[in-house]
Amino acid sequence: MEKILVLDFGGQYDLLIARRVRELGVFAEIKPYNKISLEQIKSEGYKGIIFTGGPNSVYEESSPRFSAEILNIGVPLLGICYGHQLIAYLAGGEIRSAGSISEYGKTEVEIKKCTLFENIPEKSVCWMSHTDFVSRLPDGFETTAVTSSCPCAAMACEKRRIYGVQFHPEVTHTEYGKTLLSNFLFGVCGCSGDWKMDDFIEKTVAEYKEKLKGKRVLCALSGGVDSSVAAVLMHRAVGDNLVCVFVDHGLLRKNEGDDVERIFRGKFNIKLVRVNAEERFLSKLSGVTEPEKKRKIIGEEFIRVFEEESRSLGKVDYLVQGTIYPDVVESGKGDASTIKSHHNVGGLPSVIDFEGIVEPLRELFKDEVRSVGLKLGLPEYLVMRQPFPGPGLAVRIIGDITKEKADTLREADAIFREELEKADVRPSQYFAVLTDTRSVGVMGDARTYGHTVALRAVTTDDFMTADWTRIPFEILETASRRITNEVKTVNRIVYDITSKPPATVEWE
Repeated sequence: MEKILVLDFGGQYDLLIARRVRELGVFAEIKPYNKISLEQIKSEGYKGIIFTGGPNSVYEESSPRFSAEILNIGVPLLGICYGHQLIAYLAGGEIRSAGSISEYGKTEVEIKKCTLFENIPEKSVCWMSHTDFVSRLPDGFETTAVTSSCPCAAMACEKRRIYGVQFHPEVTHTEYGKTLLSNFLFGVCGCSGDWKMDDFIEKTVAEYKEKLKGKRVLCALSGGVDSSVAAVLMHRAVGDNLVCVFVDHGLLRKNEGDDVERIFRGKFNIKLVRVNAEERFLSKLSGVTEPEKKRKIIGEEFIRVFEEESRSLGKVDYLVQGTIYPDVVESGKGDASTIKSHHNVGGLPSVIDFEGIVEPLRELFKDEVRSVGLKLGLPEYLVMRQPFPGPGLAVRIIGDITKEKADTLREADAIFREELEKADVRPSQYFAVLTDTRSVGVMGDARTYGHTVALRAVTTDDFMTADWTRIPFEILETASRRITNEVKTVNRIVYDITSKPPATVEWE
């Protein structure tokens, strides 16, 4: 099977690059720059290498680098953002700080035709995010793209099949990013495209059949898409040695606990233990307002519940979680900067009573997880349901958490989702947030001082970047009217029109 190496220099989008490559039918393998040698790279027979972005400046002594000899092994190379600058640096060029002319966001780029830019218009929109730029090209390279602020938005040495782009072709905001990556894979590297998602399922099941042979496994089941797919995938690998523990922490959506129990007991015949732990979790979270502390508390408490259940079940060796890549990268992966901790990654306590944790989906994006779920035979209504974070409503209640607030948000969220689904408007993710703002209102000629609920809906295909959804005003109006009429403690509704970046999808 042909392979592309994605050499990770600590960027936030490293697996997004790999995902785009896999979308095009070529297997991509991510390796941290400091965990693979030049000799290993030579021996693996990669068809091409992609240097990722990263938060550092290449001219700083502590910045991640690689041997300059990688430029001479005859394997096609594409550098993205920091990777572009690193190629220029290793080849003898110069990098400077852009100072006040740094570029962030959508930018018009003007290209010069080369193999990398085949079938791409002379002018298009790309996504920039940089503070440095290539100020002097290495010998043998030429500039192949510019922007109004960046004199070297791309470079190429066609003879050596080495390319660099200052922008990010892997994000959806770059208009012809997928075409660029396709040009690199097929036009430069000569790939044929022989990888399919079925390979992931087959490989993962075989791996864990061997690794977990004779072991008892507990799956942390939230009822969301990710943990559900992880449960069915691991059930295929270990069979009756798997037991799912569903922790109802009192922060689920309306009717969700009962739905999860019904689906997994009836549909999949998987061993399931339901733990009703609302009082326990709300007690631990009482008075806590700091988002990261909430996540850490929830992560710790989840693990403790799983440990207690595993002891009551007899010895359980491994814990399975539905961690996916956006969880990993936003919690800080390798040298990547931490955006927020997820309860099933950065929120785990340092000591746990299991031999190890199994995360079979940690290298997949949400749409890939859904694809795996459908191929495993999960019903479409479950696979395509709305994403829901493990900490649940805790990260959608701003400020301290109480049962009253959770009940309020549950009702408001259910109404918003019901109105969107009734109108057949289905953004990638949509939900309500209970803010920590109260405001004056008038209901029935009486003064009120109620909660403000924010509605959030985003459109995305990777959950690494997202655009706010343009929901028709009449739908928002109906949802607002219903929430303020039916949820007695709410008197104001606002709609979040912030994209990601600069915001995240969730508020906390």
